[in-house]
Amino acid sequence: MRKIGFPKLNLPSIHHSTAAIHPKNLSAGIVSGLLAATGPPVIILEAAANGNFTDAQTIFWMFSVYFFGGLFSVVLPLYYRIPIVGAHSITGVAFLATITSQVPYNQLIGSYIITSLLILLVGILGLFSKFMKYVPKEIIAAMMAGIITSYVVRLIVSIQHLPLIGGTALLTYFLFSKWKLRVPPVIAAVFSGFIVLLLTYNFDSPAESNIGFVMPQIQLPEFNLLTIFTVSVPLALLILSNDAAPGIGALEQNNFKPPINRIVTLSGIFSLFANLFGGQSANVAGMMTAICSGEETGIKEKRYIAAIVSGILIIMFGIFSWWTVPAIKALPSEFVSMLAGFALFGVLGSSLNLSFSQPKMMMSVTFTFVIAMSNISLFYISAPVWALVAGALIANFIERNVEKQVGKG
Repeated sequence: MRKIGFPKLNLPSIHHSTAAIHPKNLSAGIVSGLLAATGPPVIILEAAANGNFTDAQTIFWMFSVYFFGGLFSVVLPLYYRIPIVGAHSITGVAFLATITSQVPYNQLIGSYIITSLLILLVGILGLFSKFMKYVPKEIIAAMMAGIITSYVVRLIVSIQHLPLIGGTALLTYFLFSKWKLRVPPVIAAVFSGFIVLLLTYNFDSPAESNIGFVMPQIQLPEFNLLTIFTVSVPLALLILSNDAAPGIGALEQNNFKPPINRIVTLSGIFSLFANLFGGQSANVAGMMTAICSGEETGIKEKRYIAAIVSGILIIMFGIFSWWTVPAIKALPSEFVSMLAGFALFGVLGSSLNLSFSQPKMMMSVTFTFVIAMSNISLFYISAPVWALVAGALIANFIERNVEKQVGKG
């Protein structure tokens, strides 16, 4: 077992931190924070609605993932001077949206805790690379694509129902994608759509949707062997493959030397704190880490400031979740579906690209994709789990055997 040691903490002075702030790392941090606050909250609300969560439980979920995810994004960059950005797993939430209606609330909390302990164990034992080999990344990507396809399809349906708002958002998305500006197309599309919504839509009275301040409370877990298998294991795989792997990879591509096992370990620890208050995770974020670690963020030694700025914005979003939850609930359902679709559009594209990148795995990833998309439930086990099992079995026992036979021939 590898021993996880942490270097001596050497926090910068206030004067040094202020001097390190530059328009480039400041803007990158703001963009990263806005990315976390635009689409993912909508998917949390949908998952909570599917599970018939109370308003308080929904706020607890929103508070915990953003507060502790933001704290992760402040503490680790200060500690390591590396732009390690923390948030929560958007792919994990999309997966949970298919689960919450089938699993009691307290069992969900228990399954989150097991997920965090699995991630913690992977980090402590240094098993990150080995752990990901048991289930091919193409299979995980195909499962993810199957889960989120319906969200992206609803994006098109929503544009049909709100043609002016949706058309403006879609055109903005295409233009920002073509021009490759620093502002991600998703953020530009959401803000342009929101501006048109404010100008054209008649909202209900704010008093009707006001929930009021809710104090975060510890949520009691309940452990169940079936939910550990159907929720904890797939959720851990998603966080490790879709969040940890891209985030660590982005740091390495930008010539940083991230402490891989420590990042995974701390993702498990911070997630445990989020679990206690009703959230599924607080871990390293892939896309946001890529934004804050790139060359556009400025001098390499100062890029960690961007991660801290992002973390502060995310923390504030979590603290004011008692206000943001009713505000999002007041939006028209078609617009909410549009936000979710834009948030997951890029994830769907990258998932499909990765899952079908190996011609020799065409059968396994196709079955994985179709099963995950079917949203079936058999023996109280959800479609994503059956998709993982079927895909892994086909990949390991059928396609590999065929490949070996071809090699011998």
